[in-house]
Amino acid sequence: MRATRRAKLAALVIGVLAVPTGLVAGTAGTASASAYCGKAVAQGGYERTVKMTAGVSANIRSGSSTSCAIVGWADHQDTLVYSCYTLGEGGTWTYLYDQSDDQLGWVKDSLLPYNGANTYCGF
Repeated sequence: MRATRRAKLAALVIGVLAVPTGLVAGTAGTASASAYCGKAVAQGGYERTVKMTAGVSANIRSGSSTSCAIVGWADHQDTLVYSCYTLGEGGTWTYLYDQSDDQLGWVKDSLLPYNGANTYCGF
C-alpha cells in the first residue's frame, strides 16, 4: 500500500512539473510577454515601411500599455517603420519608428495599417 501511495505521489509531481509555464495563469512567463514602460527594441531589425491610414491617429507610447507615457503620435499619412510586435494591454502592440516625427515607441496593433508588425519581438 505504501508503494502505491508513492507511485501516485510521484505521478502527481511529474504531472505538475510537466505543465508548460505559459499555460498556467499568473506565471512569470505570461507576465513577461509585454513591453514595460520605457522598453525599447534594438534598432536595425525593421520589418517594413507603411503609411498611416488616412483619417486615423494613434498615440505612440513608451511601452505596450495605455498606462505608459505618450511619447508622440502617428497622424494621417505619417511614414511608419515597423520593427516587431509583443503582447500588451488588450492585445498586441508594434514597436515602430515614425519617420515623419522622428519618434520611436509602441502603438496598439488594432490602430495600425495591416494590424502592425508580423515579426515577434521575443518578449
